[in-house]
Amino acid sequence: MKNRKNRKRVVITGYGMVTPLGRDATETFEKASRGQSGIDYIRAFDTDGLPCRIGGEVDDTCLTEGDRLIGRRFGKYSSRALRLAATASLEATEMARLEDIKERERIGVSLGCHADNPDMKDVLFLQRFYRDGRWDLKGLMESGGYSYMSFFKRKPDAQTAILSMINNCKGPNVSIVSACAAGAQAIGEAVRLIREGRAEVMLAGGCEATLNFMGFVGFVLLRALVEKYESPEKASRPFDRKRNGFVMSEGAGMVVLEDLEHALRRDAVIYGEVLGYGDSADAYRITDTHPKGEGARIAMTRAINDAGLSPADIQYINAHGTSTVQNDLTETRAIKEVFGEKAEEIPVSSNKSMLGHTIAAAGAIEAILTMMGMNNSIILPTINHENRDPRCNLDYVPNEARKQEHSIAISNSFGFGGQNACLCIGKFSG
Repeated sequence: MKNRKNRKRVVITGYGMVTPLGRDATETFEKASRGQSGIDYIRAFDTDGLPCRIGGEVDDTCLTEGDRLIGRRFGKYSSRALRLAATASLEATEMARLEDIKERERIGVSLGCHADNPDMKDVLFLQRFYRDGRWDLKGLMESGGYSYMSFFKRKPDAQTAILSMINNCKGPNVSIVSACAAGAQAIGEAVRLIREGRAEVMLAGGCEATLNFMGFVGFVLLRALVEKYESPEKASRPFDRKRNGFVMSEGAGMVVLEDLEHALRRDAVIYGEVLGYGDSADAYRITDTHPKGEGARIAMTRAINDAGLSPADIQYINAHGTSTVQNDLTETRAIKEVFGEKAEEIPVSSNKSMLGHTIAAAGAIEAILTMMGMNNSIILPTINHENRDPRCNLDYVPNEARKQEHSIAISNSFGFGGQNACLCIGKFSG
């Protein structure tokens, strides 16, 4: 490892998540270790007639503690995405003992979030007040059927602001809106803030709750969602020859990042370290990744270089692995470009085979699962890998978790429109 002694080290002192697999990080990891799937038929809205009718939903009973944290004061402003983030943040902040830190202005928030899409019931209700090309605003206001609070539920920055209020974080407040890369970028930018000395602690991660008709139908029209599947559990099949689209999910993942010296001074338990961060843009097309994976290659290379490492040091890759035909092939090409002959030796797996694609939350959830895997000497599997694709010919840890010690990994997140992020995670070694 190259010398990084002149730079602040950023460690993870708390983490939490809520996913289609579990109400917290431990339950999610344990089920993923067993290769279980959290994908089922969608219950939140009517999918009759749609070519895809499945997704990864979080049960409302998992959000009780998050709702308690938000409380009556902020509940009327809060999106479902924020409810998910609050739930995950509560687990992370309690683990990190964040309430013990007195200098709250040194604690910031960095959140990848798209907030809520409009609800079809709201859209249909509003339509009643549009007649003959004009709005009946007086009638709408007197109806009492639509609250201006809905405006805040659609604003990603409002969700980040509320997250800082409920956790009393008075430092930097950053909203990241970069599709599937948002959660990883939120963590990466938080790392930069700590390294620069602008904060000592950051609550960072991502959340997503777009499983309603308005959020779902756009991906249906793009033909990006899976349409052929034997069962919901078998639908997400990254790197498999019969993959034909991704499975849309919801969830949240949050970490407490901390300057190492600050963590040591207060005797915090350290669970892992963010060694490096790399980001890039494909600068190609709004709906397609670069066919040669140039943006992905740049992000991975930057993360490894930022960590002061070489490709030979990486022992595991948590892939973006969406289960779309093009993405999985592109990511495979990029991995081969970065790692050369070593690419065939590195375990590569996709958590999305079990969780589906949690969009803005994905990068944060997957970074946490990567760290938990290191601490448990387990590499999570890519389930539903049954038909080998000759063009995707790496070690994808098929179908069963692998017991294997590893201490340095990268976690990939490549967003719609060519926004890319890569985190290099390390097992803490003192």
